[in-house]
Parts: sequence; C-alpha cells; structure tokens
Amino acid sequence: MVTTKDLILNCKKQDRKAQEQLYRIYAGKLFGVCLKYSDNYQQAEDNLQDGFITIFEKISQYKDQGSFEGWMKRILINTALQKHRQQKVYDIRNEEHLEQEEVEIETEDLSVDFLLECIQSLPDRYRQVFNLYVMDGYSHKEISEFLNISEGTSKSNLARARKALKEKIEKDQNIKNSAQSI
Repeated sequence: MVTTKDLILNCKKQDRKAQEQLYRIYAGKLFGVCLKYSDNYQQAEDNLQDGFITIFEKISQYKDQGSFEGWMKRILINTALQKHRQQKVYDIRNEEHLEQEEVEIETEDLSVDFLLECIQSLPDRYRQVFNLYVMDGYSHKEISEFLNISEGTSKSNLARARKALKEKIEKDQNIKNSAQSI
C-alpha cells in the first residue's frame, strides 16, 4: 500500500501516476474549498484544476512539516483568491471606523445546503472574509494580507456578512412560519 508520504516523494520526481493518485485522493475534499471561494460550480472546477497544477509545480517546497492537506488547501485558497482579484475590481473602502456589533445566528434547525446557499449568495468581499475567518480559521491579519485590505475592513466585512446571513435566515424562517399558519 502506497502512503501519502510515498506519493509526495514520487510527485516530487514528476511521476504522473503518483500525481494522478494524489489528485484522486484529495480532489473531492478540496473541491469543497474551491466552492467556498468561487462564484459558481464551473469556476470552482477551474480553480481546483489550476490549484492542483500549482501543487504539483510547488510540491518540492513542501518540507513534510504540518498537514499536507492543509498545505494544499492554502494553495487552493490562494489560487481562487488570486483569480478572483484578476477578474474583479474590489470596492476597497476604509471601513475601520464602522461599529462592530456582534450578530448571533441560530442555525440548529437549518440544513447545511440552505446555509451554504446563503453563504454563496453573499457579496464577494463578505463571502470571502466570512469563509476565511469562520470556515477556515484565518485571522483578520492574514485575511488582510490575502485580500489586500486593512484588518478593520476585514472585521467590518465579517460583521456585515454575519448580519446579512442573519437577515436571510430570519426571512426564510418568517416565510416558513407564515406558510405554517395558513
């Protein structure tokens, strides 16, 4: 049985079979990462392919420290964000002066599909900050470097994302409650 360590060593030697096997093992897991940082399914597929090309080009830089899957995930996030920056012009504003109110979201009775749909419907800058901070655990400092925005703007975008998600969830719950009372 071939281990991940063996696959990595063989990929460093440009072994196509090892690359294909590594892709088959991780593509499914990492596609979810691409979906979070892409506007649609097709773009996520493109980001996955481009990300794996980068992984294979840079695999010699992986020094067997930390999680290999985490290393690949970071490359895919960078790939998606880089392509996004090339395609769109960010509306960068200094939002550090905005008050940050804490938003509580009740998610117990909600399906994962509905929550993902809500997150995907957020404006790009809110969705990206939300995913990086909440879903992937990056700090506002790291996010500011990824997206070339200030830490205050990152915090503001996160607060606005949470507020928008809360409004979408409450709206959906009100519609359900209204339908049940008829």
